[in-house]
Amino acid sequence: MYAILDIETTGGQFNEEGITEIAIYKFDGHEVVDQFISLVNPEIPIQPFVVQLTGINNAMLKSAPKFHEIAKRIVEITTDCVVVAHNATFDYRILRTEFRRLGYDFQSRTICTVELAKTLIPEQPSYSLGKLVRALGIPVTDRHRASGDALATVKLFKMLLDKDIEKTIVKDFIKFEIEKGIAPKLQDIINKLPAKTGIYYVHNQAGAIINIGKSRNIKKRINQIFTGITNTAKKIQKEVFEVSYEETGNELIAILKETEAIKVNRPVYNRIPRRNTLPWSIYAEKDSNGYLNLKLQKTDGRKKDITSYNNETDGKNALFRITDEFKLCQKLTGLYPTKTACFKHKIKECDGACLGEVSATEYNLRVQNFITKNNFDNTSMVIIDRGRSVSERSAVLIENGQLKGYAFYDLNYQITNIEILRTILIPMPNNRDTKHTVQTYLKKNKGHKIMKF
Repeated sequence: MYAILDIETTGGQFNEEGITEIAIYKFDGHEVVDQFISLVNPEIPIQPFVVQLTGINNAMLKSAPKFHEIAKRIVEITTDCVVVAHNATFDYRILRTEFRRLGYDFQSRTICTVELAKTLIPEQPSYSLGKLVRALGIPVTDRHRASGDALATVKLFKMLLDKDIEKTIVKDFIKFEIEKGIAPKLQDIINKLPAKTGIYYVHNQAGAIINIGKSRNIKKRINQIFTGITNTAKKIQKEVFEVSYEETGNELIAILKETEAIKVNRPVYNRIPRRNTLPWSIYAEKDSNGYLNLKLQKTDGRKKDITSYNNETDGKNALFRITDEFKLCQKLTGLYPTKTACFKHKIKECDGACLGEVSATEYNLRVQNFITKNNFDNTSMVIIDRGRSVSERSAVLIENGQLKGYAFYDLNYQITNIEILRTILIPMPNNRDTKHTVQTYLKKNKGHKIMKF
């Protein structure tokens, strides 16, 4: 668990500040499970510049609880948690100072989202909370109030967890859990997992990742592994200490993240994923008369395909539609093998490329038009799909056939142009595997929306 907090103070000399407001969100890595928000009577005046910044004044705090009245609740909500804050050094120092005044030694592990952001989102013009969340498209309200800033930090931390492909944050947290010395039972692990689409990471007692996978139902898949009888399943059952996970909302992002995570982390109980190749493809080849012929053939990785299909039937049906749409000749698209005129010519629906009645130059322009419109290398689009909750959507960005990455965004924060999307993008490598993953998904699944640009 993480205790993500923000503190507003009176201002003043170092270690003499008092807390005026505190907000703590208990976060399990996926959602907020508890929260505590309160104004605090610091029993000392607030500096005028702080009043102007936060809007909190001395009159507002007269009836607010003093720190000793809320100290027990703060200890309860932060116990066994890693404290997370934007500029954690400041918030943690203030909190320890207040507890020290009560004679209590408050201690916790901390994570600073400023330092994390500098590592995982480099080259930002500013790492102040306000400017950073605006640049990343994270909605924020009640700026400079503890609740608004803490909630913005929750959303920022969630994005940083997504960007941490090597899972350094999660590994460190699991090491923290291990130090408590209580190994959870397999059923306890399963009970904590969601029955949702995403990626799972199986960790051993050292916190290292030993297995990675994707599933439409994470809970069901882990249950299968924990009850499996294969040699690999038995080894995982023996070594597992914890299972962490990431919800993705849809299978495309899950597949992309799984492939990359396995390559980066190289878990001992994973095979390198098989290349995701569609078995049938359309190729263009010039015949002896200079005409571009379209040919549906088994996919050959040595040749450049125009578009690919799951099976021969799908490919052939598509070729019929292509022939009609682009006014091509059935003989030259391989649909009507003959030494004379094609069937369409006989019913006056082909203008005679099969007999040389149309020049190769004129005919090839039509073929080239098809190639230009359908070659994935020319595609620039955003694939919009389900997010991790009903109030969220996902976006996968493709530019000129190159996978750039993915992002999640709140429905209240609409993606209106590509530049906004780029600021919140979690980059993904582009290679032949990712290209075929995207192509396969687009052909198999219809629940997404395509925004071309």
